[in-house]
Amino acid sequence: MAVVKETDTVILYDPEKGKKYFLNLSLAKGKFNTDRGELELSELVGKRYGEFVETHKGFRYVILPCTLYDFIMYKLNRLTQIIYPKDSAYIALRLNVKPGDTVVECGIGSGAMTAVFAHIVGDTGKVISYEKREEFIKNALSNLRKLNLENRVIVKHKDIAEGFDEKDADAVFLDVREPWLYIEHAYRALKTGNMLGVLVPTVNQVIEVLKKLEEMPFMDVEVCEILLRKYKLVPERFRPEDRMPAHTAYLIFARKLPEGMKE
Repeated sequence: MAVVKETDTVILYDPEKGKKYFLNLSLAKGKFNTDRGELELSELVGKRYGEFVETHKGFRYVILPCTLYDFIMYKLNRLTQIIYPKDSAYIALRLNVKPGDTVVECGIGSGAMTAVFAHIVGDTGKVISYEKREEFIKNALSNLRKLNLENRVIVKHKDIAEGFDEKDADAVFLDVREPWLYIEHAYRALKTGNMLGVLVPTVNQVIEVLKKLEEMPFMDVEVCEILLRKYKLVPERFRPEDRMPAHTAYLIFARKLPEGMKE
């Protein structure tokens, strides 16, 4: 069973209240204090996940690993709208991101999609993220550092109007206001046969992207949105929840054909 490291983000779970406390051990030093008592955070390091830890009052918390989903949804520091897990999982699959890949993205935002890419490519892969706003870069890198993913990400503080530096990326992903302006740049950065992904929130943006894709050597074009419906956890009255996280963004995908070819 995995043990807690001093750089981990962990969950301390209160089984009586059903409450979770998220702690990054590399940043949260000293004591953890609640109405249940206090405990030394250094005592967590080396313990196994699933073990109990006691406060000075004798109350026990369960130590649990903070998953990537947990962190993105509840702990990520947001300066921008993020790409939610319901979308990011499908994006990663459609772009065929795998260990060892080089993924080029623009822009980094708060780092939620960057974290998903970095989690998948592993220590042998790289995520190269372009972002022109310095405050976004600093915040995203801080989030990635808490996930121990910073070493898998290269951030380039530049505008992509002049193009990407890369010429053989395994996947390219655009999350910018006017992505149709950069699709030619994305085409040149991408390996032939591989996938381009684009995220936009409005229909008029989708139309502009489709117009640009029609002019270029792409095939397998897809436009979709992901809807997520959760259910109330009452066996006697099992039914959908009253509110539904529906539209967040439109997702557009296309496969690069050789230059001079069109579908």
